[in-house]
Amino acid sequence: MWYSDVIVLSEMISYYDISGCYILRPWSYKIWELIQDWFNIQIKKLGVENSYFPMFVSQDRLEKEKDHVEGFAPEVAWVTRSGDGELAQPIAVRPTSETIMYPAFADWIRSHRDLPLKLNQWSNVVRWEFKDPTPFLRTREFLWQEGHTAHASYEDADVMVMQALDLYRRVYEELLAIPVIPGYKTEKEKFAGGHQTTTVEAYIPVSGRAIQGATSHNLWQNFGKMFDINYQDEKGETKIAWQTSWGLTTRTIGVMIMVHGDDTGLVLPPMVAPQQAVIIPIVSKSCPLENLSGYCEDILKSLEEKGIRAKLDDRLIYNPGWKYAHWEQKGVPIRIEVGPRDLEKRQARMVVRFGGEKIDVSVDTIASDIEKKLKEVQANMLAKASEFRDNHLVQVTEWKDFVPNLELHNLVLTPWCGGEHTEWEEWVKEKSREESLQSRGEEGEDDRAATSVAAKTLCIPFKQPELKEGTKCIASGLPATCWVLWGRSY
Repeated sequence: MWYSDVIVLSEMISYYDISGCYILRPWSYKIWELIQDWFNIQIKKLGVENSYFPMFVSQDRLEKEKDHVEGFAPEVAWVTRSGDGELAQPIAVRPTSETIMYPAFADWIRSHRDLPLKLNQWSNVVRWEFKDPTPFLRTREFLWQEGHTAHASYEDADVMVMQALDLYRRVYEELLAIPVIPGYKTEKEKFAGGHQTTTVEAYIPVSGRAIQGATSHNLWQNFGKMFDINYQDEKGETKIAWQTSWGLTTRTIGVMIMVHGDDTGLVLPPMVAPQQAVIIPIVSKSCPLENLSGYCEDILKSLEEKGIRAKLDDRLIYNPGWKYAHWEQKGVPIRIEVGPRDLEKRQARMVVRFGGEKIDVSVDTIASDIEKKLKEVQANMLAKASEFRDNHLVQVTEWKDFVPNLELHNLVLTPWCGGEHTEWEEWVKEKSREESLQSRGEEGEDDRAATSVAAKTLCIPFKQPELKEGTKCIASGLPATCWVLWGRSY
């Protein structure tokens, strides 16, 4: 209920008459634009170019890669009619674009000189979820970027996978002030049709659940074989291209809301705040707006000259108290209050949304002071979220401690016999569900629910604690080969 209230009252979302589809209002779309702007600069440094491909895919193409289509089949939306007539063949609305883009790759790639080919597109995707939809987090239509590349070697492709994943880490940590754990997905959780999936995983304090932040996939030569993406190497021999795909969605906005929001509403990291500061003149009968407007406009100009996204709220139909509440609810990092006494003293009051700090600052240095404060807030928000996450990240080596730690809203790191042991992964999922329900005195849970009490693997973290010789897997009792991260997930 809190989440729904926040996204509506802060003017992020409006509901739509088709379940699972939502209207992104300008406040949330601006956040997405800021992420886009930053990300475009970064991928262009890596030689990635933007493009756009159609949103429709024929049934033949979609079903060409068996594992791939099986992974998405339950979520694919089909167009079967046009006007009053039936289509000769159903057409799918893209759930992802591998099968749309790769026939074109096969046409364009002929020689080793055509490699690497690095493309990105910003688009919408439809996945007809049957579970309970949640704005930003689980929707039937969402916005994303998807990168697709082709390379002459596995090593070059793997470098691209890691470069893309590190950009996702930076989006979360540098823009959204959210710590993430990078790692490999297990065989059970990897991308359908891919060879290896890497991920960044975030933690939601309010629920104690994890959420997948973004993924980057090494596709091996799987799609190259299916779509005949062949090229002549330097020796004139025919080779199959090595490929990657990687994607980041508007889920990022939902994660940000849940990690940083409070009982008042949004708390926005300055890097992605549509407005980083709002100036509010304190108007009264004894001090009309015309007395303050010039002073406030000078402050606004000084902020804009520093590149700070700022706004002067000089609407007369609302009183200052209403404006304070309105902009707090929308999460604006800094509020600047200007009254008659501030005018006399050539100062203004700076009120910080994160933490509520109030400081009187000189108008002569206000732009520099706010610029500094925004950087400080960005760093402090990441530090707070990191500390909370780290306090809920535990190592467990015996099964008896596993479910009790889930109940404490913890992420659990355990010794594991390897990501290929899917049967034991399923065992943990079912056993943790059974024990969790038993501890709560509940008989079962609705399969349609968006969240479950069962644990699932989140990733095999890149950063591995020491694994002592002789350590056993927490589930199978087989020799452990790595640590794996578990949690309840969205």
